[in-house]
Order: sequence, then C-alpha cells, then structure tokens
Amino acid sequence: MGLMKGLLMEVILCSVLLHGLLQYMVSAHSSLYQTFDLKEVTYSRLCENKTILTVNGLYPGPTLFVHRGETAIVKVYNRAPYNITIHWHGVKQPRNPWSDGPEYITQCPIQPGSSFTYRIVFSTEEGTLWWHAHSDWARATVHGAIVIYPKPGTSYPFPKPYHEMPIILGEWWKRDVNEVLEEALQLGGDPEVSDAFTINGQPGDLLPCSKRGITRMVVNQGKSYLLRIINAGMNEELFFSVAKHRITVVGTDGSYVKPLTADYIMITPGQTMDVLFEANRTSNRYYMAASAYSSGTGVPFDNTTTTAILQYRTHNTSHSSPLFPTLPAYNDTAAATSFIRGLRSLANEDHPVRVPSTVDKHLYITISVNTLPCSNSSCEGPDGDRLAASMNNISFVNPSIDILRAYYLRINGVYGDDFPSEPPLFFNFTADNLPQSLLTPEQATEVKVLEYNARVEMVFQGTNLVAGENHPMHLHGFSFYVVGWGFGNYNKEKDSSKYNLIDPPLVNTVGVPKNGWAAIRFRADNPGVWFMHCHLERHLSWGMNAVFIVKNGHSPSARLSSPPPNMPPC
Repeated sequence: MGLMKGLLMEVILCSVLLHGLLQYMVSAHSSLYQTFDLKEVTYSRLCENKTILTVNGLYPGPTLFVHRGETAIVKVYNRAPYNITIHWHGVKQPRNPWSDGPEYITQCPIQPGSSFTYRIVFSTEEGTLWWHAHSDWARATVHGAIVIYPKPGTSYPFPKPYHEMPIILGEWWKRDVNEVLEEALQLGGDPEVSDAFTINGQPGDLLPCSKRGITRMVVNQGKSYLLRIINAGMNEELFFSVAKHRITVVGTDGSYVKPLTADYIMITPGQTMDVLFEANRTSNRYYMAASAYSSGTGVPFDNTTTTAILQYRTHNTSHSSPLFPTLPAYNDTAAATSFIRGLRSLANEDHPVRVPSTVDKHLYITISVNTLPCSNSSCEGPDGDRLAASMNNISFVNPSIDILRAYYLRINGVYGDDFPSEPPLFFNFTADNLPQSLLTPEQATEVKVLEYNARVEMVFQGTNLVAGENHPMHLHGFSFYVVGWGFGNYNKEKDSSKYNLIDPPLVNTVGVPKNGWAAIRFRADNPGVWFMHCHLERHLSWGMNAVFIVKNGHSPSARLSSPPPNMPPC
C-alpha cells in the first residue's frame, strides 16, 4: 500500500473458516503493489467454528493508509458465493460516484468469480474513516479501517502521540449472518440480535472461549496514545470507555474537533472517533470495554459487553485481574446526550468552518419504522404485519439496475424523481399513541434532484411510529455540518434561531435522537448519485433510504466524471 499518490492493492474476497487471533493491520510502509489473497482457515468465536466472509482472510479486514488528498486503487476479486460491493465510508469521492459502492445505487454488484477496480479519491478528509461491504449484511465481517494522515510537511493539530491503534467495534452472530437476514425478511419481524460485540474481532474475556484471543494494547508509562475508534456494528449504538483513564476526542468522521475530554464516548454505527489518552495511571491492567446504548422501548438488543486489555509494559500480570470501567446504562439517554452536545469543530485558520449561512433548498424528512400488510396476518411484526421503514413515508425499493447507470445513460423507468421535500402528512410525530392508519408507507424508488452548488438544509425528524429510536443517518458523497438537534417535534421558528453556525461538527453520520430531530447543512458541490440511509442495518433492509442526484455544474471540474470501462454488469 504505502503512503503514496497512487495506492494500488488487490483485494480477494471469499468465504473462509478462520481460527485464532489474526493480525488485522497492514503496515503503513508496505509496498506500492499489495496482493491480498484469501484462503480457508479455521476460525472460532464463542466456542463455535464458523465460515465467514472476509477480505484477505482477515477479520476485521486490512487497514488502508493514505495521506490527505491521495488516490488509492483497490482491485476486488470476488471468490465468494455471494454478490458483493465495497463502500469507502466517509470518502467524498469528488465527481466519482462510480467507486462509491452501494449496491444498485452506484453500481451493480461484483458477481462471484468476477472483479472490479475501485478508484478511491481522497480530498479534504483527515483522520479515521473506514470501508465496508454495501450489499445485504456482508459488512458484518467485511470491513476495515482507513487511516488518513496529514499531508507530508504538515502535522496533527495536537501533539503527536507515541503510538496509535485502531479499535474496531463489531457484532458477532454464531449463525450465518445471511441466514439471520433472510429469516427476518421472510418472517417480517425483528432480526435475531447478535450474540456478542467485538473489539478488533475478539469478544473479550467476559464471554466463553474468548480469553486466549482477547485484544491487547501494551503501553509505556507517561506516553500518549491515539485510538482510532470505528463502530462497525450492524444494529447497536455503543458506549465505550477505558478503565481509570480519561479520554479526549480530537476527531470525528475524518475531521478534527475541539478536544473533548470525557470518561466515555457514545458512538453510532458508521461513526468514527479519534481519541487520545495518557498512560498516566498506576502500572496495572485495565479493561477497554463497550456495551449497547439502546434507546427504543421494547426493541431487542445485544446486552453483552466486549472487552480488550490495556496493559502497562512494566506490570507483572501473573496475579492481577484487569480493572473494569464504569459504562452508562443501556438506556441512559442523558449520558448519550451529554457527550454528543460537547462535539464542536476545531474551527481555526488551518481547519476553517464553511457552514452555509443561507439556504437555497430546505428539506424536512421524517424517519420512521413502519409496517406493511402481511397475508393472513402471518408475519412476526406488530399485529401480524411485516416490519418496514421509511423516509417521508416512502419505503425505498432497490431497482434492478443501478441508479447511477440509469441516470448517466438516461434509461427510463428505473427510478422516479418525486421524493418529497417534506412529509405528505403533518401530525404530532413524537406522540405516545399514534393511529394505525399512519403505519403503512408507500413503496417506491424515488430520488431527490438537487441543483449543483445548492446550499442545502435538511432536518431529520424522528417519529414514534411502531417504536421511536436513535437513527444514525449517513450521507454518501458529502460531509455535513450538524447545526442543531433536540427532542420533540422540530419548530422552524424556535429551533432554527438556536443553530450553531460558528463551530458545528463536520461529520458524515449523524445520530438523530429518539423522538427528536437533527438539522444539517451542506453545499451540493459533488455531482452524481449519492445514497442516504440509516446505518442501523435492519432499518436499511426495511427501506429507510433515499437517493440524491446532484446535477452537473457548468465547468469541467463541476461535472460528473465518465464511468470506468469495467463497471460490473447487472
């Protein structure tokens, strides 16, 4: 791989049976051309051997290392029995949606026995992002970190840490995750929750058969360390903490923030956080731990805790048990809110804030869990119906060919362009008891068309239909400023007057609070087709998705690039 302008590596994808603790990181100083091969080996977690889908036999997959502004070339070989795509989460890909990755949005999947070469164009991102599969639930095991260093000759806006380590939080099922998804879609109910959370692929020693493979980090007394934390989990938001150590957030979603020191973080699926800590405690062993923040009443969730060990190099480990951190309760919304409120952009001369002060296009979008009728009321959702999800009462339906190809080639009948700018019906979205007549959404493939360079404000409004929950909303192709959020129904006059237009956080995934709202702003300066969806995978599977088409501008640098010659066929 290497820290070079043109990073080329080959990624080969297949089903493997993995065993033992694998090295998940690839050296930042490996060669320009890197071959990633896959093989069948035995893998055991929670006393179970199981075949999982991996990249290069690694779970989590290899880390990509680049400098700000570089371009990486990644060739993916699919030797698995499943269709696959790869998404480079948080990478804006200027004018290049062809390599963005979401299945049937910007490409058709890479079929078994085929390959596709992704061109990943980095621009203003700096810090930690990640990559993952974007087809069905393959991302449960097909994911890895992206580390974006400052440009050569520049530095972090904080003292350089002595060492750094990715912390990838995931979810593990004893069953085949594809079977979990297929069963849930067939029966129409909530999917089976995961059996464990993981840190760098390991559940930790609070769970059976895990002690030998627990993730460990050895530190030197008095040194500072950087944790690059990624929530790659499928359906759970997580609290994370390091026992007896205060941690300082210095970056989120590939952008720097004002240092925020806390005892814990709350991180949603899709989000990344760069966190510093000082190894300034008594020489000992300490747990790093993560457990669920679950805001939905009556919504099943994984109630396990995953652990890794932070160990001081001078400590004798023969007779001591690691100290455990205090994590907030699973339903502690006050703790989650207190942390989120503290995040602010760095907003200095080297890292300026460019939030639009005026708006050309206002969008007000409800995000809801819904139900669809089921024949003979035989499904496992409420009242025998099938669970669904929607945005502005439209439950998204994947087309048979990708929307980007249909847009570029002007193929009719693939999608409509009538996604509404506001919900079709206004009511008390967050009321405790809502009539059943509001539960059924329209099923359609609709997009929202935006003019190039339009200044966009989007307000996500959570609803209490079926069950109110936090929703981590992710927008491809853009980073955006979170200018405001709160609980209850959004009030334009009252709430917009309290917006933060000075130093709002710049992110690509925003947690919309349970029965609340979040307002974001961005400039639509990236032509192409871009996906937006909830990063709780069950909600994405149910249709909590939308698509934006940003039209071309007038100059060549403001126009969608031509497609590569090897796009996968449908």
